[in-house]
Amino acid sequence: MSINLGSALAGVAIGYVGSPIVVAARQLVMVIVLLPFYRPRRSLLTWRRLWPAVALGVTLAVMNLSFYQSIHLLGLGIAATIEFLGPLLLALATSRRVLDVVCVVVAGAGVVLLTGLEGQIDALGVVLALIAAGAWAAYILLTRRVALGLPGLEGLTVASVVSLILIVPLAVFGIPQAQFSWPVVALLGGIGVLSSAIPYALDTFILRRITARLYAIITSFGPVVAAVFGWIVLHERLGPVQLFAILLVCAAAGTAIATQRERPATDLEQTAEGIT
Repeated sequence: MSINLGSALAGVAIGYVGSPIVVAARQLVMVIVLLPFYRPRRSLLTWRRLWPAVALGVTLAVMNLSFYQSIHLLGLGIAATIEFLGPLLLALATSRRVLDVVCVVVAGAGVVLLTGLEGQIDALGVVLALIAAGAWAAYILLTRRVALGLPGLEGLTVASVVSLILIVPLAVFGIPQAQFSWPVVALLGGIGVLSSAIPYALDTFILRRITARLYAIITSFGPVVAAVFGWIVLHERLGPVQLFAILLVCAAAGTAIATQRERPATDLEQTAEGIT
C-alpha cells in the first residue's frame, strides 16, 4: 500500500520536476533514514560480502528510472502491464505446482484488464518497460540474498547509497527545467518515505521469511492497490472491466497464497540450518 500511494504521488511530482529528480529524492530520503542507524562496519566492508548489495543498488536505479521513463513514453497502462511481467515470470519460473502457474497466469490476465492498453506504442518505451520488468525480478532475488547475507538493514543501506550515486548526475542535469516550490519539496519527501524507506525496509525483513516465488505471487495485489490510489489521488475512474479485473487478481493471488504448503527441507538444507 505504501509504495503504491507513493507512486500515485510521484505521478503528480513528475509533472513539476521530472522522473530523475523524483527517483533521486526517493533514494536520498532512504539514505537519510538508514545511514545513521545501519552503517556497515569498516572491518566488514569486503567485496565478497557486499557485492549483492552493490548489485541491488544498481538494480534499484535501473528499475525506477526505466519505469518512470516508460510511463512517459507509453502511458501508465501499457508500462505497468509490461513491468508486471517481471515478478509474474519469476513466479512461473520458480513454481513447482500447476495451480501456482494457473493462478499467476490468471492474475496476469487481470492486470492486463485492470491497466488497459491505452497510450501510443513507442519502441523505446517498450524496451524501457521490459528493462524495468527484468530489474523488478532481479530486485526480488537480490533483496532476498542481501536480507539473508547481511544483518539488519546494512545491505539496504549500501544499496541505497549506490543507487543515489548513480542517479544524482541525471537529477542535477534536470534541475534547470524543474519547477521547485516548498509544496513540491514536501511532496518529494513524502514520496521518498512512502515509495522507498517504508517498503524497501519491510521487503528486507519479509524476504527473510518467505520465498521469492511467494513474494512474486503476493505482488499480484500491487496493481489493484495502485488502481485504488490512482482513483483517490489522481482521480482516475474504474470501469466495469477494471472492477472485474480487481476481483480476478485478488481471487488468483489469494488462491495461490491460501494453498501454499511448506516444501520439505532436503538433507543438505537441514544440515545447513543446523550449522547456522
